Amino acid sequence: MAVIAANIIYGLNYVIAKGIMPDYLQPRAIILLRVLGAMIIFQLVSLFFPKEKVSKKDLWRLALCAVFGIAINQIMFFEGLNLTTPINASIIMVGTPILVLVFSHFLIKERISTSKIIGIFLGALGASWLILRGGSFSFNSDMVVGNLLVVINASSYGLFLVLVKPLMAKYSPLTIMKWLFTFGFFFILPFSIRLTLESDYTLIPFTIWLSVGYVILFTTVLAYFLNNFSLKNISPTTNSSYIYLQPFLATLVVLSLGKDSLTWVEVVAALFIFSGVYFVSRKPSVA
Repeated sequence: MAVIAANIIYGLNYVIAKGIMPDYLQPRAIILLRVLGAMIIFQLVSLFFPKEKVSKKDLWRLALCAVFGIAINQIMFFEGLNLTTPINASIIMVGTPILVLVFSHFLIKERISTSKIIGIFLGALGASWLILRGGSFSFNSDMVVGNLLVVINASSYGLFLVLVKPLMAKYSPLTIMKWLFTFGFFFILPFSIRLTLESDYTLIPFTIWLSVGYVILFTTVLAYFLNNFSLKNISPTTNSSYIYLQPFLATLVVLSLGKDSLTWVEVVAALFIFSGVYFVSRKPSVA
C-alpha cells in the first residue's frame, strides 16, 4: 500500500510539476527548493521522536545513498528531460526494474525468480505500449545527451534502492530520510545555488506556488518516505516494479481532466501492468 501510494503521487506529479518549469523556475532551482524543504521538514519532525544513533559506517553508506538517490537521480532526470522528449524519458525509465533486478542479484544476493522476470516483462510491455501511443521513441543527434542523462538517472535510482535496503532493517524510515536529505542538500547546493538565487519569485502566481508545495510536500517528502518505508517489507525489485503504474496513473489523471478519452489501448495496457505487478509481488510457494 505504501509503494502504491507513492506511485500515485508520482503519477500526479507528471501533470502538476510540468507547469512549473521552465516558465517560472529552472529545473535545478526546483530541485534545490524541494530538497531544502524536505530536509527542514524531516529535521523538524525527527525532534518529536526518539533519536536513533547511527553508526559512523552507516553514515558513510547514507551519504553514498544520498549521492545516488538524491543528487545524481534528481539532477540527471530534470536536466535529461529538458534535452529529450517525455516519451523518450518515460520509455528509458521503464528499464529501472530490470536494473534493480541486476543490482539486487549482485549486491544483496536477491534471487532472480521466474515470477519476477515474467512480471517485469509484462509490466514493461504494458507501460511501453501506453507511452508509445502518444508518439514515437527517438534517438536523433539532438536528444542523445538527454537520453544518456535519463539512463544515468534510472541507473542511479536503481542502485539507490538496493543500497538503502539493508539500512531499512536497522533504522526507522524517518531517521534515514533525515540523513538522506541532509546529505543530499549539501551535494546539490553547488550545482543549484546560482540558478535558485537568480530566479524571480515575484513573477510566480499563487497557483504555481501550490504546485511547488505539492512537489515538496507530496512528491518529495511523502513519496520518498513511503517508498523507503515499503523497503522494510518488500524487495528493491518488487518496489521498482511499481514504476509501471506511473504512466497508467498519469493517463487516468489526464482522462479525469477531460483532456483525453479512454480507448482499448489503455485497458489492455492496464491489464499487462497489473498482471506484471502481481507476478513480481507474488510470494514464492512453500512446499
